[in-house]
Amino acid sequence: MAYESTDCGTGAASGAEPGASDSLRTFGAVVQALREHAGLSREEFGILVGFSKHTVASVEQGRRMPDPDFVEGAEPHLGNTGALRAAAPHLSRKAGLASWFRQWARLEAAAATLWTYECRVIPGLLQTERYARAVTESVPPVKDEEQVAKQVGARLERQRLFARKPPIAFSFIIEQALIERGTGGPDVTRELLDSLQERSLQYNVELQIMPSYQPDHDGFDGPLMLLESPDNKWFGYAEGQRGGMLISDPKEVSIMLQRYARLRSQALTSEDSSSLLKRMRGAL
Repeated sequence: MAYESTDCGTGAASGAEPGASDSLRTFGAVVQALREHAGLSREEFGILVGFSKHTVASVEQGRRMPDPDFVEGAEPHLGNTGALRAAAPHLSRKAGLASWFRQWARLEAAAATLWTYECRVIPGLLQTERYARAVTESVPPVKDEEQVAKQVGARLERQRLFARKPPIAFSFIIEQALIERGTGGPDVTRELLDSLQERSLQYNVELQIMPSYQPDHDGFDGPLMLLESPDNKWFGYAEGQRGGMLISDPKEVSIMLQRYARLRSQALTSEDSSSLLKRMRGAL
């Protein structure tokens, strides 16, 4: 949303920025030392493990929690000692979440279902690293490189939810205009479109695009998030410029559920959304 610690994030309130932990920095330093000992550049290593050189850099600098696939892919090319595999479960990051988001983040980590409608910026769970950086750098106050790196890293870390077991059932509805805005420039938008297509193919992800022309629209009150807990209770979350609100009152959550249901019927189907993304990609 409007802050790094939340779903979309462009900045954080003073004192609320997430930071890398000592364990992440140590793990990253070990990965870098082993990679350099193997005589591999970040780009070469990234190709071997199936991640971009930017992701490799983020892990090595302690800015990103390594995906399980990263750890498994790295082991054979960095000595196959099992050290990375053994260390990964003990990694942690400083909480660093804005106070208004912490309770939602705890619920989100255990959610059975997570639904997101966004009309301002691509949801943080769907952002690429370059898109996240462009968004973070674009909104005041001005941030130095360390602040940007910390905020982007924290946002990308949340994407580990996609690989969580038991899996979460995700639904995303995003406005077509968010892609057409071209945040970060054409190259960033191409990468974003490719990433959205890839993510939409994941078995537990439904992605729908709200077309630019849609007179019947239930999202005029702004973005919303909904989640279902393991014991089947529903919670909502709404956020503004400098704060957010967890919604637990059943009547209020019911209204949000009704609105989301309507939004799903008004947006393009998953298949039509995929076709639109392909056309937009081809037009760039």
